[in-house]
Amino acid sequence: MAERELRPAVFLDRDGVLNVDHGYVASRDQFQWIEGAIAAVKAVNDAGFLVFIATNQSGIARGLYSVDDMHRLHDSMTKELARFGARIDDIRYCPFHPDGTIAAYARKSDWRKPAPGMILDLIARWPVDREKSVLIGDKDADLAAARAAGIRGLKFEGGNLETFVRREVLGEKGAGAR
Repeated sequence: MAERELRPAVFLDRDGVLNVDHGYVASRDQFQWIEGAIAAVKAVNDAGFLVFIATNQSGIARGLYSVDDMHRLHDSMTKELARFGARIDDIRYCPFHPDGTIAAYARKSDWRKPAPGMILDLIARWPVDREKSVLIGDKDADLAAARAAGIRGLKFEGGNLETFVRREVLGEKGAGAR
């Protein structure tokens, strides 16, 4: 069997990168895309990158929403992206938190960022070229997870995500919103 050709990947945190972090966002009515987020996903798709979401979801452990609620939101996101010709190739989430109130999820996990478990699982399942891959997050824990997984981490501190991606990931000089 032939080796799969390695591809660069963009690993995206969800809350604060793809959507406005309103705190424990669990439904479409709470969800608001970050400016330029859909166009950013399409830009890296078009450039040949794999695109993944790796998101801590402690709201599940805290009893604020269910795994099913989160899946419904992710399904809504992927359907909306598809309407614009954009896609997320795969999603990993960590429902665990040591301070959780739901017993099944009240524990530490090597998938919870800053641990690299979600990223490493995606790398194991997809033909990811680590040297050309990047994680975009809005918190230091995201960047620590990237380092631990052996990929570059970029901190997104707001603004237009497409502009950020075109400049920082795709290397376009003078990249602006389209």
